[in-house]
Amino acid sequence: MSDQHTYRVIVRGTWEGLTEQARARLLAEAAEHGMASMRFSEEGSLSYEPVPLKHFSMRYVVVSDAADGEEMAGAIAEDRAETALRELGYGFAGLKSTVTDLDTMKINRKPASRR
Repeated sequence: MSDQHTYRVIVRGTWEGLTEQARARLLAEAAEHGMASMRFSEEGSLSYEPVPLKHFSMRYVVVSDAADGEEMAGAIAEDRAETALRELGYGFAGLKSTVTDLDTMKINRKPASRR
């Protein structure tokens, strides 16, 4: 039996082929998808800047077998992003992911004398 690891994955992409309706909806909802909305979750959180309406990112938490590694966690998150964006009717291209394994991440703590 393999250990489960928790990964934080940022999926980045570019808007492509947006319909006028999709573009209008993204612009109308931009305030809900700014810096304050950036959080990691299983269902993902979408963030983007309205001007220029060009790039976006989605943040995911993925729990999977440690043996499958970061590459699989990235693939899972990209698949979730593709599904979510298609369901919303948003055109996109060039998805790339950055993965952090929270179970192997080293935390540097400051000595008590420096606090």
